[in-house]
Amino acid sequence: MGWVESLQVAIDFMEENLLEDISIEEISKATNSSPFHFQRTFSILTETSVGEYLRRRRLTLAAQDLCTSDIKIIDAAYKYGYDTPEAFAKAFRRQHGITPSEARKFMGKLNSYNRLVIQVNLKGAEPMQYTIVEKEAFRITGLSRRFSLLNGENEKGISLLWQEVNGDGTSEELAMLNNGIVKGLLGVCVASSEENEMDYWVAVARDGEVPGKFDSYEVPALKWAVFAVNGAMPHAIQNKWKEIFTEWFPSSGYQHAAGPELEVYPDGDPYSADYYSEIWIPVM
Repeated sequence: MGWVESLQVAIDFMEENLLEDISIEEISKATNSSPFHFQRTFSILTETSVGEYLRRRRLTLAAQDLCTSDIKIIDAAYKYGYDTPEAFAKAFRRQHGITPSEARKFMGKLNSYNRLVIQVNLKGAEPMQYTIVEKEAFRITGLSRRFSLLNGENEKGISLLWQEVNGDGTSEELAMLNNGIVKGLLGVCVASSEENEMDYWVAVARDGEVPGKFDSYEVPALKWAVFAVNGAMPHAIQNKWKEIFTEWFPSSGYQHAAGPELEVYPDGDPYSADYYSEIWIPVM
């Protein structure tokens, strides 16, 4: 199944089951991808999490029900997956800015989140610099944290982790340990064994002993698409992730393979307009 077809299948599945208690595992299974990589791809492309998309769509439909039918508020709460009318009212107000009772009386504006529509961007005018390389397994040394993939908690947590390691000297310590086949500080996303979670490493490639304050992880032997990123952090690398999934994957013939994703940060000023970094994605 191609990239575009997979995403369309996921959207269709979610829309057909909005009133059901569906899980990330069920959605990703419909697309023949892992929960981790499906959620990562979805959040990169839509700038929202799967859970947030479902919540927004359900509350959009709930508002429509309240305005066009005589459904009771308590019944609407249960219909759209809330255990109590109070929880429903709180979520409703957070999205729409008014209460369910006010919506019923047309007392205010509603925020409607419409069904996602796929718009693949196949520009092709600007070149994307990438290389396909095969690497044997190698070990990384550094710090890892486990983050939830729900409600964008991983993005917030990863940002705080980088602030921590850059502020307390850990990044400099790691740079001194970098003697492996990949040069530079690494940000590594790894699928977790726990549902709806991921492990994130700030690390370096290293051969040899692991100092006591750090842990290690073996990156398996993989074929990688390595993308050049030019520009200041964090916007340059965020924009490149979007380009990869909206332009490169749909037209390249490659698919995302199971395995960790790497961001490689060589020496230099990451806030400089001419800073060079890389994104490594396992492909098949």
